[in-house]
Amino acid sequence: MSHFVVSARKYRPQRFNEVVGQEHVTQTLKNALRTDHLAHAFLFCGPRGVGKTTCARILAKTINCENPTEDHEACGQCDSCLSFEKNASFNITELDAASNNSVEHIRALIEQVRFQPQQGKYKVFIIDEVHMLSSQAFNAFLKTLEEPPPYAIFILATTEKHKILPTILSRCQIFDFRRIQVPRMVAHLKEICATENITAEEDALHIVAQKADGALRDALSIFDRIVSYANNQITYESVIHSLNVLDYDYYFQIIDAFLQEDRSAVMRLFDRIVNNGFEPDIFLVGLAEHLRNILVCKDETTLSLLEVSKSLRERYRAQAQVTSASFILSALNLLSECDVHYKMARNKRLHVEMALLKITYLERRIEGSNIPAAAPTEKKNPVAKPVETKQESVSETPEKVSVATPTALPSPTPTEAPKAEEPPTAAKPQLVQEPIVATTPPPPKSKLRRSSKHSLVQLKSMDNITQEVAHEAETAVEVQAIPLDLAVVTHIWNEHIETLESQQAQNLLKSTQLTIVEDSVIATVPSNLTAGIIREEKELLEQLRTQFQNPQLAVKIKVDASSLDVPEIRRKKRFTPKEKYTLMMEVNPMVKEFIERLSLKLDEN
Repeated sequence: MSHFVVSARKYRPQRFNEVVGQEHVTQTLKNALRTDHLAHAFLFCGPRGVGKTTCARILAKTINCENPTEDHEACGQCDSCLSFEKNASFNITELDAASNNSVEHIRALIEQVRFQPQQGKYKVFIIDEVHMLSSQAFNAFLKTLEEPPPYAIFILATTEKHKILPTILSRCQIFDFRRIQVPRMVAHLKEICATENITAEEDALHIVAQKADGALRDALSIFDRIVSYANNQITYESVIHSLNVLDYDYYFQIIDAFLQEDRSAVMRLFDRIVNNGFEPDIFLVGLAEHLRNILVCKDETTLSLLEVSKSLRERYRAQAQVTSASFILSALNLLSECDVHYKMARNKRLHVEMALLKITYLERRIEGSNIPAAAPTEKKNPVAKPVETKQESVSETPEKVSVATPTALPSPTPTEAPKAEEPPTAAKPQLVQEPIVATTPPPPKSKLRRSSKHSLVQLKSMDNITQEVAHEAETAVEVQAIPLDLAVVTHIWNEHIETLESQQAQNLLKSTQLTIVEDSVIATVPSNLTAGIIREEKELLEQLRTQFQNPQLAVKIKVDASSLDVPEIRRKKRFTPKEKYTLMMEVNPMVKEFIERLSLKLDEN
C-alpha cells in the first residue's frame, strides 16, 4: 500500500507565483527582495487556510537561495533549497506558539538568535499562531524583535490579529491575507483534476469551493473526500450527497410554487426537505441566499456578485425575470424574522411552515389583489352627471346621499349630454363638494355589512350636532368643589386604613402625617415604602375626590425620615441584643406578638 499524501500538502505552493489569491502579498515580497528592502519582522494575518504559513516558508526559502531566478524566486536546486525541502535546514526554525507559549520557550528562541547561520545569509524564525503566546512571553520577546541581529528575520503568523499586543504590531511589517474567491478556487481545483486525471463537473467544484468558505486548505480537504466517495468521477449529485448539501432544484421549485401561490406544493417540498434529514434553519438560510442571488440577477451591473457556474447563472437569470423585486425583499424580511425567532419557537416546523405560507400569498398583499377593484371609469361618469342636475335636492337633505346608489340614479339621456358640456354658471359653485359622496363607487356587500355602524346614514348633520351641544351647555349645572377639611380628610384616611388586608400596610399608613396646603393634601411619610403604598391606593384618592367634589384633588407625598415620632429612640444607640429587642418593641409593638407566637427566646449573649 502506497503512502497517500493529502492534496493540501501535495500541492502546497513552492514558489510565490503558485500562491492562489494573494498577489498583493507575494508581489510586495518579491519587490522587497529585488530592491533589498527586506524588513526584519513580518506579521502575516488572515483567516485559516489562505496561505500565511506557506508564504512564510517560501520567503524563508527564497532569501537563503544561492541561485535565485530573475523574478526573485527560489531555484529549488541549490543545497539550501534542497535541505529546506527535506526539513533539514539549520537556518530555518519553526515554532508552534500554541504549544510553546511560555517565557521559557521564548528564552530558548532568543538563545538561538545569538548564533549566526552556518550556511546562507539569514536565520529565519517562523512563529505560527503567535497570538497564543502569553503576555509575559510577548514582553520577553519585545527587545529581540525590535533590535535583532542583522542576520535574523522573524515571520509571525496568526488568525487573530486583535489578540496581539500593540507593542508587537508596531515592530512588524503587517500583511493582511484575503479570503480566496470562489472562481480562483474552482480554477485551482480544475488544475488538480487535470493533473490527477479526475473528471469533475463545474457545478460540483463550485459547491466544494462555496463549502470551503474562502479557505483553500478546506477546499482541498473536501476535494479529497469527494474523490474517495465518487471514485474519480465527481458529479453534482455525488457532491451534494457526500456533503449533505441541499440541492438547488429545491429552491428553484419552491420559488416557482410561491409565484403560483401553490400552497400544497410548498408544503410537500418542505416535507421532503425535512424527511431528507435537513434542519429547517439550514433550509431558511439557503432559501434566503437563493432569493439574494435572484435579486442580484435582476441588474446586469450586480451580476458579477453571483458566484455560481454558468449553467446555474442562466437559471437564476430566468427566474429573476418573473420575480418582482418587491416580492424578493418582502420574502427576505419574513425569512429573516423567522430565523431570528426560530430558536425560541416550541414547534419549529410549524414556525417555518407559517413563514412559507405567508410568502406564498405575499404577492397578493404587495399588489393589493385582495382589495376589490374599483368600478371602470366609463361607469363613473354617468353617475356624476345626474348628480349635478339634482344639486338642490342633495344640498337640502345631505343625510340621504349615502343611501343613494348608482343603480338608483337615472341613466343619462341624449338630451342631458349638451347640458354637461355647457360651462358652469355662477349659481352652481358647490358642485365640487357635494357630488364627492355620490360619485364614489359603492363598496362590496361584505364591506357594507361590516361597516354599517359607521355608515353615513347614522351620522348627524352639523346643525343637529350644534344644537345638541348648545342644549347641553344650557342644561349643565355648575358643580363647585367643597373646601378641604383636615378632620374630614383624616376620618376618610383612617376608615380606608381599616379596610386594608395587610397589617403591615395599616401600620405604615397610620404613621402618615396629613396637612392641607391650598387645594392639595400633603402626606408626610417616614420612608419610601410608605410612599409606594399610598401611590397604590387609588381608591382612597377617589373617595377624597368624591367627598369634596373636586376631580382635580391631588395627594402629594413628602418623604421625611424625621417624621417618625420616636426621636429619642433614634438618638440613643443600642448595643446588646436586649437593648435592640427593646427598641424593636417600642418602634413596632407587634414584634412581641410575633415572638410569642413562635415561642422565641432572647439570646442574652
